Amino acid sequence: MNAPIEKFSYDNTTPRNFLFAAVIFGAIGMLVGLLVALQLVFPVLNFTDFTTFGRIRPLHTNAVIFAFVGNAMFAGVYYSLQRLCKARMYSDLLSRIHFWGWQLIILSAVATLPLGITTSKEYAELEWPIDIAITLIWVVFGWNMFATIIKRREKHLYVAIWFYIATFVTVAVLHIVNSFSMPVTFLKSYSWYAGVQDALVQWWYGHNAVAFFLTTPFLGIMYYFVPKAANRPIYSYRLSIIHFWALIFIYIWAGPHHLLYTALPDWAQSLGTVFSVMLIAPSWGGMINGLLTLRGAWDKVREDVVLKFFVVALTAYGMATFEGPMLSLKNVNAIAHYTDWIVAHVHVGGLGWNGFLIFGMLYWLIPRMYGIELHSKKLANFHFWIGTLGIIFYAIPMYWAGFTQSSMWKEFTQDGVLAYPNFLETVTQLKYMYMVRALGGAIYLVGVFVMCYNLWATVAKGKFVANEATQAPAVIPSHAHPGEHWHRWIERRPVQMLLFSLVVILIGGIIELVPTFLIKSNIPTLSAVKPYTPLELEGRDLYIREGCVSCHSQMVRPFRSETTRYGEYSKAGEFIYDHPFLWGSKRTGPDLHRIGGKYPDSWHYNHMLDPELTSANSIMPSYPWLFERKLNTDNTIAKIKAMRKIGVPYENNYEEKAMNDLNTQAKAIAENLKKDNINIAPDREIIALIAYMQRLGTDIKVIDSTQTK
Repeated sequence: MNAPIEKFSYDNTTPRNFLFAAVIFGAIGMLVGLLVALQLVFPVLNFTDFTTFGRIRPLHTNAVIFAFVGNAMFAGVYYSLQRLCKARMYSDLLSRIHFWGWQLIILSAVATLPLGITTSKEYAELEWPIDIAITLIWVVFGWNMFATIIKRREKHLYVAIWFYIATFVTVAVLHIVNSFSMPVTFLKSYSWYAGVQDALVQWWYGHNAVAFFLTTPFLGIMYYFVPKAANRPIYSYRLSIIHFWALIFIYIWAGPHHLLYTALPDWAQSLGTVFSVMLIAPSWGGMINGLLTLRGAWDKVREDVVLKFFVVALTAYGMATFEGPMLSLKNVNAIAHYTDWIVAHVHVGGLGWNGFLIFGMLYWLIPRMYGIELHSKKLANFHFWIGTLGIIFYAIPMYWAGFTQSSMWKEFTQDGVLAYPNFLETVTQLKYMYMVRALGGAIYLVGVFVMCYNLWATVAKGKFVANEATQAPAVIPSHAHPGEHWHRWIERRPVQMLLFSLVVILIGGIIELVPTFLIKSNIPTLSAVKPYTPLELEGRDLYIREGCVSCHSQMVRPFRSETTRYGEYSKAGEFIYDHPFLWGSKRTGPDLHRIGGKYPDSWHYNHMLDPELTSANSIMPSYPWLFERKLNTDNTIAKIKAMRKIGVPYENNYEEKAMNDLNTQAKAIAENLKKDNINIAPDREIIALIAYMQRLGTDIKVIDSTQTK
């Protein structure tokens, strides 16, 4: 029976808008990234309190991940989904709500992060009202996508759609679970989880945000655009099935490899390592499927700049997904973690895989939407080569810096003492590498600006086709046919695909998270650990506001080099009242978990006023506003109440004397400073920050590192 032919049109406006937003925010986000890179060489570039490294680094990561990559992802999904389903998007209104809602979320990040309004949780820094907005807009996206799939004219779901479905359901789960928090005010909250549990949830989210926001949707985009650009079918249908199900099942287990040698229970660390190593197979399955699609078409690759971008993107994906599992091995992780090696690894994936795939998609899509040839293929080729050069100049010095850091941190003399006891000796060795990294970022950014001009010139000469007319046979209900592959049954049923994907990704998450929360022996408590005093709590919030966690860890690992340098290794029970955890993921500066009592109050005062007064050649910015501003205690009582609700055992009615305790402790610190000829009012922000710094790591007896042999 022949189905009647139906005429309809594809919506090009929504993917066009997302593409333009991706280009604009991408250029801005990379400019901020260049400033961040230069700040590590020239601290004077920190400018004001709104533009310090600690405040704008999360602005850079959010802009690149959610504004550049996120907008490009939505563009690719909206464009390809319509053509794979042979149906216009379900609702133009939902498409518009999704687009403008997402841009408002991005602008809210721009408005809040430089002000220090942050949760401090990596890739999830936005505060609770914005998290709710993200949830609502994500539901709009899913509603529009699934309604389109259900009304499709093509009975089978192509592999790209499988990845889109898995992306939607998994990101929803990750975002909701990780975002549980206790609001204090409209723009202040505390993570519902504490310490080890918060760390596990955060990196279960953080690793899988990379997996299901930066990887799976772009694999779907790869499965659509690479065959289209090459005008060839995908290499292997069976490989795509194995690749998809294995990837989404294994990926969700791998988060704990970000927490190796920390206070996380060993069994969770081991699970993360095992599944991370297993990830090589499905990840490379996707890379091989993409590259072998181009078999026999290498002459075309040499001529077609779009395919050049796609080939390098797939190669970078293969490199990053080999390196990631290797970094999850404990012996390798012991060298790489907290160093710039991780920065290099992340940017090979970000600049190479996501960036180049997006650039190829832009060069392929924009001319088609405007019915005209690309303005200049020479400029596009220039962009390809200078972008590739930028990645090389970025990654190599960061790998070198990582090896240098780890080697210097761990080296002992023949007498058994640290060869480089002063952390700054390492930092000064890295400045030239940071300069070359910044050069690589600038080179990459030049390519982006060249692309912007090339696309603008293309758009200026063309005529946009907002509604692309097409036709297709009306869908006819179908049933399984003899000899048909078993997976076809799933492909005809999008709801089952969603449910199966949900079950597959929940298995790993449940097995890792539930025991950590329900079995108390996983997080042994220490009776000596007490809640933060009101002044220390306010100081901790200042530490979070200024983004100190971007450069300093609070986790001494059980290595001889670390216990000698910092003191007793960190215990799980020390963090039971830390909402959120602040273990950090990078040591641009030394670990701070045992900093309490190591220096007098005056040292911390001078260090924050001018870091070079205490640490010559420091690249840390100064914080003069901490000395000028009065500590805002309007919400101190509300913070105490919020902490009690999430399990911190402040005594009943403690609110009635909290302010008195705060003032008493502040006056004591001010008096200590007077002994060193420093006169400052006890109500300044710096006093609270000193209180917090002096508390760190003092709940248990600390081994004197100078006596450790």
